[in-house]
Amino acid sequence: MRLELITLVDIFRKQYNKMTFTIPTPPLFSFQECLWFLDRNYDDCLHIVTPNSVLKAIELSGEMILFEVKEAQGHLEVTMLQGHLGDEKPLLDYVKFWFDLDRDLHPFYEMLNQDQDFAFMQTKYHGLRLMGIENLFETLGWTIIGQQINLKFAYTLKRSLVEHWGKKLVYKDQPYYVFPEPAMIAALKVEDLRALKFTTRKAEYLIGVAQLFAQNQLGKSSLLALPSEEQILAELLKIRGIGKWTAHYAMMKCLRTANNIPYGDTGLYTALKNLKNLGKRATIEEIDAVYAPFEGWKSYLTIYLWRTLSDNT
Repeated sequence: MRLELITLVDIFRKQYNKMTFTIPTPPLFSFQECLWFLDRNYDDCLHIVTPNSVLKAIELSGEMILFEVKEAQGHLEVTMLQGHLGDEKPLLDYVKFWFDLDRDLHPFYEMLNQDQDFAFMQTKYHGLRLMGIENLFETLGWTIIGQQINLKFAYTLKRSLVEHWGKKLVYKDQPYYVFPEPAMIAALKVEDLRALKFTTRKAEYLIGVAQLFAQNQLGKSSLLALPSEEQILAELLKIRGIGKWTAHYAMMKCLRTANNIPYGDTGLYTALKNLKNLGKRATIEEIDAVYAPFEGWKSYLTIYLWRTLSDNT
């Protein structure tokens, strides 16, 4: 009888009370650097950053949930604010992926220390993590939205898309959204997106990618099953609207492959010009020479190079 009572109490707590879980943080981790990256003074509609926390809605096993992440002594506190959670592991796994908590940055910092032009980054941006995007459709959708436009307008288009077709929940009068599901976008017409100021080509690309997901012709697990980064890249480049920059961004942020260089990225060129005195149109060979000592950590070097751009704003 007592065992049954305890079980019922546990169920009640899981369903109706705020639950807080803890995740140990690794060495070389800065929650504030990660919050900076999530914010950057852009209007991201998929999370809300406060001075000491981030709130985000996600969908797990068909259930919309809202959670908050804060830092405590030696760990992160993940608090469920809304929704039902039968098993906390998927949520904790999500947060670990988001903040890249399972990665040891010591080898990368040793590489930075060997480069006189980059060594400062290990102290100035100490603990910055490559913040992930778990959902591949969201990742590709976001990169398509951002093609050939400035970030401010890209975030405006993203918000329009998400507020029209993404699921939401409301907490303390504040809506929290998740990125639209592929099936929802796959059913749209180009005119639907044109009404939100998408270009015709961008609308076609986004709908086309959504249809591949909806028809099970594209998925994260199938790409991760490929034996090499080169094969993943080749598979992504077969998709209409996915160029090398988009593919490398998705591989870096979602698939977590290690050696991505987003050739053609103006921010990357600016950072390399500032730190390595490369020209505004550095050649692939020049960029490869800079990245060569960072085998296995080229994706991280890209994130840290982008981070330096904030010093000039």
